[in-house]
Amino acid sequence: MVNSIAIYTSFLRAILGLAGVRPQSVEIEPGTIVHIWAPSETAKKTNNLKQAENKPSKPAVVFLHGFGFNGILSWQFQVLALAKEYSVYVPDFLFFGGSITDRTERSPAFQAECMAKCLRKLGVEKCTLVGLSYGGMVGFKMAEMFPDLVDSFVVSCSVMALTESISRASLERIGFPSWVKHLVPDTVEGVKKIVDVSTYKSLWMPHFLYKDVFETAYNINRKERVELLDALIVKDKGFSLTSYPQNTARRIHLLWGEEDIIFNMEVARNLQEKLLAGKAPLHYIEKAGHAVPLERPFAYNRQLKKILVSLHGE
Repeated sequence: MVNSIAIYTSFLRAILGLAGVRPQSVEIEPGTIVHIWAPSETAKKTNNLKQAENKPSKPAVVFLHGFGFNGILSWQFQVLALAKEYSVYVPDFLFFGGSITDRTERSPAFQAECMAKCLRKLGVEKCTLVGLSYGGMVGFKMAEMFPDLVDSFVVSCSVMALTESISRASLERIGFPSWVKHLVPDTVEGVKKIVDVSTYKSLWMPHFLYKDVFETAYNINRKERVELLDALIVKDKGFSLTSYPQNTARRIHLLWGEEDIIFNMEVARNLQEKLLAGKAPLHYIEKAGHAVPLERPFAYNRQLKKILVSLHGE
């Protein structure tokens, strides 16, 4: 039977091609390949760590997806809205979409390293990150590990690190015993629960569409994704805050769904006040949950465009 998500992805590929964004695969090292959507003018063959000949001609914006859909399905509306004014990059994390590795590392730091190497091979020297949920955690690692690459950062519905205490509180709010039970569903009903938790309003979709989402987005690389989630939890005693310079903190913006119950507004304010010394601006979108870029894309895009203008106008 034909998968409706596969059909839609083919349609989306054609539309994005018209917008000047195309997919390619970048070998980071033997056995590790990152699949990424990038500007059409970017060199497509990059087999070593040298930068691509065609560097981005506009400010680079890199979108980092959450723990569900691949990059382009997560950020499709934002890419279409921004591709004219920015050089847009949308990678798939390892074990999502077309990205894969034979290495055993599963930490956010390893994801961050692979994303940074991929961007540099495509000629990106400075960029703004936009990270949602899991993508925000990887983004914080990228900002910490590669400050010369990450110029600014828009964080959506995420935390600096998923500590044991934050994890317990979040799981209690959504009614799940573990992140694996929530994010690695083994039935179509599990996908429906993910959608219910991630959105403000109940989203009706026909059963066949949920089934296709399950087969396309969740019923692949299950073992590796469990390992990714296991590597995500940080012990409270072992976690120390990253100290960002005052100027850097001002170039980190928080953009939240006001009704997010996974990482609620209390989490957002804590991130702003305690982790970023109150310097990072906090923006929120009403009547939106955790999956705010997909649930309210037009409102999200309006806010994001304003933030990007303020960052690149400085």
